Amino acid sequence: MRESAADTPGAKAIAGRCTGELPAAGGVYVDTAIWQWQGLKWAHLLADDADELHCFAARLGIHRVSYQGPPRTPVPHYDITAYERQRAIALGAIACSRDEIVAVVRRMRSRAGVPRTHAA
Repeated sequence: MRESAADTPGAKAIAGRCTGELPAAGGVYVDTAIWQWQGLKWAHLLADDADELHCFAARLGIHRVSYQGPPRTPVPHYDITAYERQRAIALGAIACSRDEIVAVVRRMRSRAGVPRTHAA
């Protein structure tokens, strides 16, 4: 399990903005933890809004340095362990099948004006 982000610089400022419920208009999504790496299974944490994504990750105790987004990858997300995925669902993230998460990714890319370059 990762060290808590609560004691890192800037964490209190982020937590201050993220103490309430997430906006009803947005959504936070997790796919199935099927990706093997370092002996663990990993999933992706995505959200309709970047601020919402960062707030939710902070609530899970995930460091901002773990964020993956443009220009490295076209879809802003965090890689999370299967354990963190279960905690995310308990906090209100929407569990998605592969097809559902692909639809979320396509919607996000469309909103951002990112052209489709492969199947997702």
